[in-house]
Amino acid sequence: MRRAVTTLFRLDAAAPAIAAHFGARAGHDPWAGGTIAPHQFAPVITSGREEIAGPRPTGDPPRRLIPRLWGVPPPPSAFDASRLVLTVRNPGSPFWIGNLRNSEFRCLVPATAVMAWGRADPQTGRRRQHWFAPSDQPLFAMAGVWKDSEIASFALLTCEANALFREAGQERMPVILPADPAAWTTWLRGEWKQAEGLIAPYSSSQTAFVQK
Repeated sequence: MRRAVTTLFRLDAAAPAIAAHFGARAGHDPWAGGTIAPHQFAPVITSGREEIAGPRPTGDPPRRLIPRLWGVPPPPSAFDASRLVLTVRNPGSPFWIGNLRNSEFRCLVPATAVMAWGRADPQTGRRRQHWFAPSDQPLFAMAGVWKDSEIASFALLTCEANALFREAGQERMPVILPADPAAWTTWLRGEWKQAEGLIAPYSSSQTAFVQK
């Protein structure tokens, strides 16, 4: 199985500041900032009703900051059922497309930096961590999708890597959404054809190494 594109990210902001930035309600989310690893809870932003059945009302419902587990249980056909799925490589896969077409399952995943594994050191064989962040967004949103299982969990959308991620040895990168609030709304509320258009590499000229 391929190594996930990103296996750590940082969110160095507290829940109230995150909620204010993305126009969401913080509720009782206790997040105070720190690093997020697989199998851990992270704050995500959703505007879905989630637990309420029936036709979706018109208008823009309130956004909410809600803890979700990073890592979706794999499909029944997976070789290792205990290995959670962290990222979405193929959004057209039958495993993902139903949730992605239903905007209530799309979410924003706030972050301040993301980690990607670099190439192995030829002398030690160890891979180095490279940390990246958009130079134009101190607090940004990655495109996410969540699934409702025993524990509601999410995965990050990925796309072709930009030049900096390729320099680090990666072919893919997380989908980092533009700073434009309209892009956030499109991912949370738009039709799938519109939202799918946001699955694109972030400009390498607006991406920076924050730690090598």
